[in-house]
Amino acid sequence: MKARLAAACVAVLGALAIQGTARAAECEGDPSAGAVQLVVRVAGVQSARGQVAVTLYPNIKRRFLAPGGKLLRVRTRAAAPVTTACFWVRPGAYAVAVYHDADGDHDYDRNAVGMPVEGFAFSNDPPTRFGLPSFESARFTVGAGGRTLPVQMRYLRAGDLSR
Repeated sequence: MKARLAAACVAVLGALAIQGTARAAECEGDPSAGAVQLVVRVAGVQSARGQVAVTLYPNIKRRFLAPGGKLLRVRTRAAAPVTTACFWVRPGAYAVAVYHDADGDHDYDRNAVGMPVEGFAFSNDPPTRFGLPSFESARFTVGAGGRTLPVQMRYLRAGDLSR
């Protein structure tokens, strides 16, 4: 009886260790020496439809939101109300842009006048009333211990998840 209980405990602990490794392996980027985990926690996701795309930008102002400017991107299945994404990064400064690709077309959808029809978010939750935020307003740092970064998804029209 004790032997079976001990074997069951070892099996459960082994499964948990494998599961933890799998989660760490799901992080995008290079987990080599000096890298730490940046976990982006996207709150306010309205639906589990589609994907949430989390894009990480380096500490270079001209690359922020520019075509080809990203450092890394994670596309993860949307989960409401919170979706998480993970990156391996070196300690330093970065910026994050997020959108809810509700229809899964890998494109950030806008209406005929250019207004977003899918949810979006930026690190530091900068104002976006009059256009895109600046790099400085979205810039954050990751220390030697890694970081969990909360961001808040915004939808311009409540319940509008595109088509």
